[in-house]
Amino acid sequence: MAREQQDKKKRKNCTFCADKVTSIDYKDGQKLKRYLTEAGKILPRRITGTCAEHQRMIARAVKRSREASIIGYVLDN
Repeated sequence: MAREQQDKKKRKNCTFCADKVTSIDYKDGQKLKRYLTEAGKILPRRITGTCAEHQRMIARAVKRSREASIIGYVLDN
């Protein structure tokens, strides 16, 4: 029965793959904040629905953006 429930779950699609994005810009802070929690942590793939390749790009872009002070290490509302 548990297996049937897992099969019914809707698989999230990677929005970057759908838009055919090849790179994620670290200077676009508003787009990157969508992939962060309120505490400033990067959301995992199972929540965002991104593929592994784009999740690595997001992580890299967020880290570069933090280093450049575009977004903070801890988000303030």
